[in-house]
Amino acid sequence: MSTLPKDTPPQANSGRKALVLFSGGQDSTTCLAWALERYAAVETLGFDYGQRHLVELECRLEVLAELKARFPQWAPNLGEDHLLDLSLLGQISETALTSERAIELQANGLPNTFVPGRNLLFLSFAATLAYRRGASVLVGGMCETDYSGYPDCRDNTLKALQVALSLGLDTPMTLETPLMFITKAETWALSEQLGGPALNELIVEHTHTCYLGERKTRHAWGYGCGNCPACELRARGHAEFMQGRS
Repeated sequence: MSTLPKDTPPQANSGRKALVLFSGGQDSTTCLAWALERYAAVETLGFDYGQRHLVELECRLEVLAELKARFPQWAPNLGEDHLLDLSLLGQISETALTSERAIELQANGLPNTFVPGRNLLFLSFAATLAYRRGASVLVGGMCETDYSGYPDCRDNTLKALQVALSLGLDTPMTLETPLMFITKAETWALSEQLGGPALNELIVEHTHTCYLGERKTRHAWGYGCGNCPACELRARGHAEFMQGRS
């Protein structure tokens, strides 16, 4: 998987256009900031796949507006936003992310929040859109350090997909995953490094992670039920990040 060395200046990629898979959550917002630091032209893509936490589609628009307002240095780089209807995925998926079911582990060891093929489909559609929009870089928040064991978040899966997409489109398509090998605490640190405390404040107040779509209860790390796997991971990472700063 291609990633920029830390000492590579952002302007080295100024001639390339990136498309960020942007859900409106903490990880995708951090990845969007990461891309805006490196590419002069960045567009965003979201998916409506019948997710239980549909509120994230509203949050993503708030996050985009806040990014433009609070970070004028990034605003000129932030281009068109796209939303694709993938409701068919929700129709064929019997998961706790697409239906009202209790979140639990399955017999195969994966949580029932795993939507089979989701990232594979997302990136395939993203590559199709990127091809039409003249973008050669796809940026996603997949991570195999702090994750639920989802096989489509693994680095090897995405390396294989990068090859397949590039071959299938007959043009180089780079998949960037800046969070792949870092913890959630390190994700909080990365967003602060990119945008200072202001970016982390934006992430706390406007992004959405909770699998249940809970937006009524505000915690130090943001809004959510506080009990689902996504909330627990985000909360633990925030606590570790804050402890590391003290």
